[in-house]
Amino acid sequence: MGDDQTSSNGNILAWLTIIGLGEDGLPGLGDEAKRRIASASVVFGGARHLELAAPLVAGEQHSWLSPFERSVEAVVALRGTPVVVLASGDPFFFGVGVTLSRQIARSEMRVLPAPSSFSLAASRLGWALQDTAIVSLHGRPLDLTRPHLQPGSRILALTSDEQGPGQLAQLLVENGFGRSRLTVLEALGGAQERVTSQLAAQFSLTEINPLNICAVEVVAETGARILPLAPGLDDGLFEHDGQITKREVRALTLSALAPRRGELLWDIGAGSGSIGIEWMLSDPAMRAVAVEGSDERAERIRRNAAKFGVPGLTVVHGTAPEALAGLPSPDAIFIGGGGSEEGVMAAAIAALKPGGRLVANAVTTQMEAVLLTHQSRLGGSLIRIDIARASPVGAMTGWRPAMPVTQWSWVKP
Repeated sequence: MGDDQTSSNGNILAWLTIIGLGEDGLPGLGDEAKRRIASASVVFGGARHLELAAPLVAGEQHSWLSPFERSVEAVVALRGTPVVVLASGDPFFFGVGVTLSRQIARSEMRVLPAPSSFSLAASRLGWALQDTAIVSLHGRPLDLTRPHLQPGSRILALTSDEQGPGQLAQLLVENGFGRSRLTVLEALGGAQERVTSQLAAQFSLTEINPLNICAVEVVAETGARILPLAPGLDDGLFEHDGQITKREVRALTLSALAPRRGELLWDIGAGSGSIGIEWMLSDPAMRAVAVEGSDERAERIRRNAAKFGVPGLTVVHGTAPEALAGLPSPDAIFIGGGGSEEGVMAAAIAALKPGGRLVANAVTTQMEAVLLTHQSRLGGSLIRIDIARASPVGAMTGWRPAMPVTQWSWVKP
């Protein structure tokens, strides 16, 4: 594509060029990237990137502002002017390109990527990138690594700063993965590149370059906190006060909710947050809102979400139906508590998107009556879940039945 900013019919063409820049600076760029930097009216980038590209920049230079949205607005305001945005590595892999593309059409931009830090790390280690868990911790919670802590797995985690590797080592040790090998790869592709490996439990690296990525070869010790990949996680993994959808019922409930990538769940009367947490664990793109009226339980849900590696779970402290007002429309709703209160079922049904799924569990006769009424009026399916667990009876063993659960599942027309 040429440098002309408009086509013959007046449509704006590619005025924005996003260029991936490595630690090797200008020598690592191709001729087109260098030419576009030199001819740009305005160049945006971080201070480090602007310094690396300075010998070629003839136009105005603008460092990123805080909050970053201000810089995005500044870029969009220059629509039609030759603009270059300098980014780290691949701009569309946890990069600025993703943010800009939400407001700028793809036809208006030219993207010249460089290898991402993940690609560079994999090449240094000889790891198959497609078989490696990729996590960006840049400005994001360290807890996001937790679901990937599976025995024998490999993780590449991009950190925010020089403190990140030590904090990651501490998380590994605290969760029973201290024997995992932690490799810190610093300033990849530049003159200060350094690669250092230590066991997490023996981590002692200092004076770490802020530009680093960590590679973890996961080794689980006895008692390590491993999150199984199947739904219905052990109740003991959750912090709770008894208000939890028990493991077997939870597995059946999640099956009925039928999670699909990118969907939003409302977990009404969330208790310990177990349903919303497992919903989000099914895929990184899943979203959930836990609605809980108790202060203590709401805080407990937040702690559980962090420990399970889904800190993005939204906790709304309040009681339905009032607490549901203003929430984004859900693709699925689970009602585990408070469903017999006036207005809760009506508000949930009204808020659910067409084609959305609603699943409600009842252990009380009052809630069961509500579900029977709604099933009679709206249809859907009813099942009865009876679970019995073996437990000691004197010197022997017998079956102790748990409280039966009535479950109503319904798809909104």
